[in-house]
Amino acid sequence: MNPTLVNHFLENSAERLPDKIALVCGDQRISYAQIDDMSEGLAQALAGMGMRRQDRVVIFLENSIEAVAGLFGVLKAGGIFIMLNPAIKSKRLRQILNDCGAIAVISHVKDGATIKKAVAGAPKIQHVIWVAAEKNPRSVTRNGVSEHLWSEALTQKADAVPAASVSQIDIDLAAIIYTSGSTGEPKGVMSAHYNMVAVARSVTAYLKNTQDDIILSTLPLAYGYGLYQVLTAFMSGGTVVLEPSFVFPYRVMERMVHEKVTGFPIVPTIAAILLQMKDLNKFAHHLRYITNAAAALPVPHIRRLMELLPNVRIFSMYGLTECQRVSYMPPEKLAERPHSVGIPIPNCEVLVVDEEGREVRPGQVGELVVRGANVMQGYWNSPEETAQQFRPGTYRAEAMLHTGDLFRRDEEGYLYFVARKDDMIKTKGERVSPKEVENVICEIDGVLETAVVGVPDEILGQAVKAFVVCNGNPGPTINGIQKRCKEHLEPFMVPKWVEFRDALPRTSNGKIDKKLLM
Repeated sequence: MNPTLVNHFLENSAERLPDKIALVCGDQRISYAQIDDMSEGLAQALAGMGMRRQDRVVIFLENSIEAVAGLFGVLKAGGIFIMLNPAIKSKRLRQILNDCGAIAVISHVKDGATIKKAVAGAPKIQHVIWVAAEKNPRSVTRNGVSEHLWSEALTQKADAVPAASVSQIDIDLAAIIYTSGSTGEPKGVMSAHYNMVAVARSVTAYLKNTQDDIILSTLPLAYGYGLYQVLTAFMSGGTVVLEPSFVFPYRVMERMVHEKVTGFPIVPTIAAILLQMKDLNKFAHHLRYITNAAAALPVPHIRRLMELLPNVRIFSMYGLTECQRVSYMPPEKLAERPHSVGIPIPNCEVLVVDEEGREVRPGQVGELVVRGANVMQGYWNSPEETAQQFRPGTYRAEAMLHTGDLFRRDEEGYLYFVARKDDMIKTKGERVSPKEVENVICEIDGVLETAVVGVPDEILGQAVKAFVVCNGNPGPTINGIQKRCKEHLEPFMVPKWVEFRDALPRTSNGKIDKKLLM
């Protein structure tokens, strides 16, 4: 059956390949039929809890079988899933819970303190489903919130309409993917089923994915690049080897050999680590391709990977949360154009325009604008920001995504990233809002003002650097600033470098001139 809904990816593969291994996670190996049954059980449980079509459910889990079953279970119940990284702090979690109006959270008991603190300030939450190794805690109700155990929820039959018969169409929302905006507040990108189906279909087309592919992913499911490793594999009937992280590189690479992995998505940080390994090629016996997104690979990294892995196809790609993928470089063209991020993905059109929206000539720099079914619906609860970035297109209901990124295009249509119009920082494959870091630093006693920028870093792509002006002595120390940031921010947002200044450079209108700090 041709998929029109994201949950069809799993349902179709379970019907066609019921005994095929869909997920490998640690010592667990789960077939398509098994994960389909798990997701159906969750959908029934959610229906029994009173979940209605397009209700939101937050999945606050690390890479795991439960996280994958959770997202498909929410979709089968007609809902919208929000996958969040459990490393985020309770304050930001509470912001997101209130913004999206979620009725339920699925989380592991080890994150109980964070969940309970966040839920206490999110009155719309009605249910928490706990994933636990043992049957503890029992299902209880506290302060108006019903708490359930994952294993028990999946075995309970709901006295409701079967989840599979929930009425859905492809313009219904399937997911809200949160990213930090330029103001530092979380922004939720709304993804309709047809958007996500279009992206998955396009990516599988140029990667030539089949049911024989085995994809090893260390990327968080909370981010689009990691999420789509599962979605594209399930669309084609392949297998995903899901790792929690790339913290132990050799163990991950040994798993790659053992599982006969054919596809490996990376970010520049992973590439830098790979290039420090001896005999890298010995891990790539079955590897067919490597993809890179999140941030551009440095050209020396590209050339070195091509040299060390001559039989592996390397796909350099560009995308952003608002449309997931924009372009890819055909591997056979990578050597002659290593600075390019390639050509538009199938079923996607891009324009490079000036400030008046007119297309510029080849070689000229302008803003990249994207049109196609991969362009998402806008930002949840943010009509002004949606209107700024998602603008009307040629046809009724068509949206043109103004990326805010500066590009040029050569005579043959290959795209080259020039710079970002805003000052967002990409480090370790993550997007960092300078404003969010600045807000934390400015709360420290003795800090007068601060400016946070991204500076080049061979391992991280960009490192977060803070310039700080103090209002007297003794002022805060570098260690003190970093410690405060570690207490209030995710690890990748903590400044690697802190530099004290007597004053910060300013533009003619009095604003801090960050260009002079980079």
